[in-house]
Amino acid sequence: MSQTYDVTEIPAREAGIAAARSALSRGEPVVLPTDTVYGIGVDAFNPQAVAVLLAAKGRNRTMPPPVLIGRAEVMEALATDIPESARELAATFWPGALTLILQAQPSLAWDLGETRGTVALRMPADEVALDLLGAVGPMAVSSANRTGAPAATTAAAAQAMLSESVAVYLNDGERAHQQASTIVDCTTGSPTVVRQGAIPLHELQAVVAEVVAPE
Repeated sequence: MSQTYDVTEIPAREAGIAAARSALSRGEPVVLPTDTVYGIGVDAFNPQAVAVLLAAKGRNRTMPPPVLIGRAEVMEALATDIPESARELAATFWPGALTLILQAQPSLAWDLGETRGTVALRMPADEVALDLLGAVGPMAVSSANRTGAPAATTAAAAQAMLSESVAVYLNDGERAHQQASTIVDCTTGSPTVVRQGAIPLHELQAVVAEVVAPE
């Protein structure tokens, strides 16, 4: 049976983080707030849990989830051949609504789906999300909704769509006025925006001039 925790206050937040950590250790998904919309997340290093996440959303392995991290330094452990442009973007916009697609470390024991050797990384600017990531490590996280439905901006909206497929819901109020993250592919040539989002192209180009929009 799913549990919901109101994490707007510190004592309840600690209980919610503990419950979420326990669920994640069992391979069960949790719903967490981020600085964009609510996300459904699992332990990034548990392939069976990632499969459960994809099933809960109605996705297949061709749509792998991004990975949220609690510290920018974790990028060095999860990615390889990181271009200087990606480091500059991360230094400027993390924590924040920027997702970077990078070459994944080939030695890591994870299976996020058909990633073609890449990983999409983001450090969210959300206190609850960072508390959870600090407690459990990198998480595979996708928007908390069934594929094709609008992204959940409240924990209640996420629960209406995902129901008992999620073990723990962390409720931190509404995220109604946030856009999804901007996604930049840093694996081939010039960094390329593959999804427009909360950070506009001109702000990215002010940091790394060679960032280009998709054709």
